[in-house]
Amino acid sequence: FQSPTNGQSMMLTPEHSMRIQNKLGADIMMALDDVVSSVNPSRERFEEATYRTTRWFDRCLSAHERPGDQNLFPIVQGGLDRELRAISLRQLMERDDRIPGYAIGGLAGGEDKESFWNVVDWCTAALPEDKPRYVMGIGYPVDIVVCSALGADMYDCVYPTRTARFGTALVPSGTIRLPQAVMEGDDRPIDETCGCPVCKKYTRSMLHRLVGTDSHGAILVSIHNVYYMQRLMREIREAIVQQKFPEYVRRFMAQQYPEGAPGWVVNALKAAEIDL
Repeated sequence: FQSPTNGQSMMLTPEHSMRIQNKLGADIMMALDDVVSSVNPSRERFEEATYRTTRWFDRCLSAHERPGDQNLFPIVQGGLDRELRAISLRQLMERDDRIPGYAIGGLAGGEDKESFWNVVDWCTAALPEDKPRYVMGIGYPVDIVVCSALGADMYDCVYPTRTARFGTALVPSGTIRLPQAVMEGDDRPIDETCGCPVCKKYTRSMLHRLVGTDSHGAILVSIHNVYYMQRLMREIREAIVQQKFPEYVRRFMAQQYPEGAPGWVVNALKAAEIDL
């Protein structure tokens, strides 16, 4: 790896990775993996990474000093290749008695959406039903709803805060761009249905001025966006518990795509037995 401070090369081994995460005390730790861009054209590179990721996971297991109170997740690799994904899944699940949950990695790297949802579908269909499935690097609300329909449980992404730095706020219909001139004089909150502290206190007009001149604007929009994502996940959980998830998905997609969802969303949800 390259140091972010001085540009020098740094060595990060599976053992060192475990030492750092053990000291941090993270509830969920990730095994060090060999991740390859999903659009890399070399199948040989993906094959190498698939087998290396399993070897590194074994080293992480051996180095993990706190298995009683810290959960170590392996990461399924294999790119967009179904055979390599199956190999990675089989190898990791052979260690299932020492695994509290699984991560699906190597996505959100520029692949087309049809390939994206198919990989998630392959992996969630094969993974144990009684352990959490975590899709790494997924942050777009539509992607989260689709992946949840396909059987995934957990996600992470910088998207809500990164997009907030540019003044983009998340709303039920998609996004709004606060720096746009049309926001000047708009006395509504970002989202009239939102209970976050920003929507209770600030108008779009106020935020329009702040995001263009003051870093506090980006902080405020970040607070709203994170609140939006937390609310989204809460709504998904509640809909599943109430056995009303298909209806929730249809309402969500109707708001996001009033003129009809794109083909990849329709296809993915059909695979999950949800007809829009």
